Amino acid sequence: MPDASPSSPSAGAVLSTSTLRVRADLYDEGYSDQQYEEMMKLYEGTLQSIAEGEIVKSKVLRVTETHVILDVGFKSEGAISIDEFKDPGSIKAGDEVEVFLEHLEDQEGAVVLSKKKADFMRVWERIRQAHESDQAVDGTLVKKIKGGVVVDLMGVDAFLPGSQIALRRVPNIDDLLGESYQFKIIKLNKRRRNIVVSRRVILEAERATKRGHVMKELEVGQVRKGVVKNITDFGAFIDLGGVDGLLHITDMSYGRVSHPSEVVAIGQEIEVKVLDIDWERERISLGRKQLQQYPWEKVAEKYPVGARVQGKIVSITNYGAFVELEPGIEGLVHISEMSWTRNVRHPSKLVSIGETIEAVVLKVDPAEEKISLGMKQTEQDPWMMLPLKYPVGTRISGKVRNLTSFGAFVEIEPGIDGLIHISDMSWTKRVQHPSEVVKKGDGVDVVILNIDADNKRISLGLKQAIEDPWLKIGETYPVGTEMRGKVVRFMDNGVVVDIGNDIEGFVPQSQLGLPENQPEPNVLKEGQAAELKVIEVDPIHRRIVLAATGYPKEEEPVPAAEPTA
Repeated sequence: MPDASPSSPSAGAVLSTSTLRVRADLYDEGYSDQQYEEMMKLYEGTLQSIAEGEIVKSKVLRVTETHVILDVGFKSEGAISIDEFKDPGSIKAGDEVEVFLEHLEDQEGAVVLSKKKADFMRVWERIRQAHESDQAVDGTLVKKIKGGVVVDLMGVDAFLPGSQIALRRVPNIDDLLGESYQFKIIKLNKRRRNIVVSRRVILEAERATKRGHVMKELEVGQVRKGVVKNITDFGAFIDLGGVDGLLHITDMSYGRVSHPSEVVAIGQEIEVKVLDIDWERERISLGRKQLQQYPWEKVAEKYPVGARVQGKIVSITNYGAFVELEPGIEGLVHISEMSWTRNVRHPSKLVSIGETIEAVVLKVDPAEEKISLGMKQTEQDPWMMLPLKYPVGTRISGKVRNLTSFGAFVEIEPGIDGLIHISDMSWTKRVQHPSEVVKKGDGVDVVILNIDADNKRISLGLKQAIEDPWLKIGETYPVGTEMRGKVVRFMDNGVVVDIGNDIEGFVPQSQLGLPENQPEPNVLKEGQAAELKVIEVDPIHRRIVLAATGYPKEEEPVPAAEPTA
């Protein structure tokens, strides 16, 4: 009787643990050797001739929420995670599936199977051949992962890095999921089942081919269609079919363009004109406005001098505001042409960007592409009406707005100022500075002395608003009148004294009553009190001459100077 113990292999074959277990069970039941051999043949006849590391056919027995249970023709069943199937919902009992046999039995006696490995093994040879021959393969983008996208390549997963998706960065990869493209296999590792693919390689090759054709065809002056690839602050790059050209912001439109995105959008197909080609520096300059009608061609006919126009403020500078009359045509309102009456320090005080204004055409220069506009010309010049409104001699009230060394400016109407010259501030007093008479903000009564409408000047008189005291000076201060006054300033030939009522008199040096050879500054000082007597009155020359009769001591009170006779 042959040795049929569980530990003895038959015919030199390595028996599985399950087969050995069956043999041991039959042996223990006491079957004869002939019966034992016949029973083993029946059992082993039900098993497939399978080996580890091979692809085998299996039948789906049932599908659970997490696994697919398979029969591979072995004693025990096999289970594969449902995640390994591309379309788990389509798997049903009775389906035939090819799987990879990793182990006949694990520690629990179950067959270890893999669907992914079977899929990989089936297509590996085709993938390897495509890689070695540098052939393109079809694939579908199925899932976004860190660093790139998973691509379904012949039923197996391949990795598409983000940098290899397209020629430039893709804004939203999710928009590409489900799309099918051709790819080149750029890296393989069978042991790790790692496949890396690239779409960019194919696109670059296509671009290089197109570039060669375009370079032969492209000429200055051509009008071609292109697609906007990228937008920057200074322009847009246009793909002409393998070759990129720059459409500068200044060549996009005859109108004002703040940013290229106002005119074009990425992906938009546009017509452009080739302006310049520099193959050495690989630069192509394109233009779009060159395909439009030149707006300044008949501008003088469209906007004649004197015409009243409307436009939108598009830019403001220190010297004026630019007004867009139509796309490509702008005019300048100089700061001096904004108001008849207001002293405009900056145009932004009167206008703002985006505001629509009315103006009058003052000058047109088509050659220089310049139009001068005026805002104030839309209204009547108030200065032209002033001579009629305020005849010379008119008495009016105003407010002191500003003081200078030579006079004071008084506002007589909003935006219209007149000047009171220092010589027209007092009949009797010699005014050194306007602040001696008026202060900023004071309300004053003045008389119109002169209006120069052409030069925008008004002369005002403050002293003319009151009666000239010199007309009655002889009656108020007859010759011989005695009074007190005080020294206000020294002159070469005498001293000026204040005798009150804003009247100044003159004491000649010969009438000072000082010791001989004693200059008056050595004896007298400003503010020095003096006893005086009128010796001459000259109303025509507005002069009163006095003689000093004495100089009171400093401790003696000095009464206000009043006529004593």
